[in-house]
Amino acid sequence: MNEIQAENYSVFFAEKGFENLSQILANGGYSKIFILTDSNTTEYCLPYFLQRLETTLAFEIIEIEDGEVNKTIETCFEVWSVLSEYEADRKAMFISLGGGVVTDLGGFVAATYKRGIDFISVPTTLLAMVDASVGGKTGVDLGGLKNQVGLFANPQMVLVDVNFLETLPGNEMRSGLAEMYKHGLIADISYWNRLKDLSNFTTNDLELLIYHSITIKNNIVLEDPKEKNIRKKLNFGHTLGHAIESYHLNNDEISTLLHGEAVAIGMILESNLSLQKGYISELFYNEIKSVLSAIFPQIQLSEKDIHKCLRLLVHDKKNELGCVNFTLIKENGEAIINEEVSTEMIINAFTEYLS
Repeated sequence: MNEIQAENYSVFFAEKGFENLSQILANGGYSKIFILTDSNTTEYCLPYFLQRLETTLAFEIIEIEDGEVNKTIETCFEVWSVLSEYEADRKAMFISLGGGVVTDLGGFVAATYKRGIDFISVPTTLLAMVDASVGGKTGVDLGGLKNQVGLFANPQMVLVDVNFLETLPGNEMRSGLAEMYKHGLIADISYWNRLKDLSNFTTNDLELLIYHSITIKNNIVLEDPKEKNIRKKLNFGHTLGHAIESYHLNNDEISTLLHGEAVAIGMILESNLSLQKGYISELFYNEIKSVLSAIFPQIQLSEKDIHKCLRLLVHDKKNELGCVNFTLIKENGEAIINEEVSTEMIINAFTEYLS
């Protein structure tokens, strides 16, 4: 499978990925390798990765606890401290081996340690492959609020290998599918139509679908790397999705949601906003709701919960001049950015979803 050329780096797949990884490590003049994992990827992904890793350089493993609750500046401090303790210099190579938490946090750690050391992202979850590891965004959460601290920084390369997905739990696979559905709804309606029926899904199909999703995201990012304009298309489902995710993250009485699970709910809600704005038909809205509801379980929210989610919208990074901006969709697989929506419309969307 051919590489995908991103902004100043490439996304490589499977065997070619490991070949290019070896070349970068051999030719980069690096002093040492640091591999960031979490408690899951240490067990399930690290042995396979080390088996394929060809290098004469010494390396150290840095393990963090898994889960979104650990995507914090405190965890970064711990990783920075380990790097300092092991005398990592500016020619150290940092490899993030894991899902979205590891690749987001790892990129941020590398981009800030000694004002920036080279890093490579090796996503091991479907979500990280099609979303988190592509596009140059790094960062951590702040007090349960999603991705409030971070910066844009590109890796030396991204290595995507579907073999990492063999041990991935079903809910994590579904989480990644949410972003793939989003890519179809905002940029390629034929892709959405292809994803609607996964009954004859194979591993070969999955690799091609991942490739297509990365291509869609990469093409948007190349046009707008710093999210000044059309990159905001990728935020469909995320304005309300992030608010719902943050609310669950900060509430000890309810279970946390995976990112993709929250985004799927956000897409249903924001599809309803698109319907209320007259951008899509009721038929298309019902199709979106039906497809996503069949995969992602419905959550229960009280009126009080909804208003708490609404209060979290003020922290959304897409806000400008005090306005909450939404990305909505059209019927033909296009997105509309910077859409203002009334509180009444948002409550209507929640009410319809919960009905």
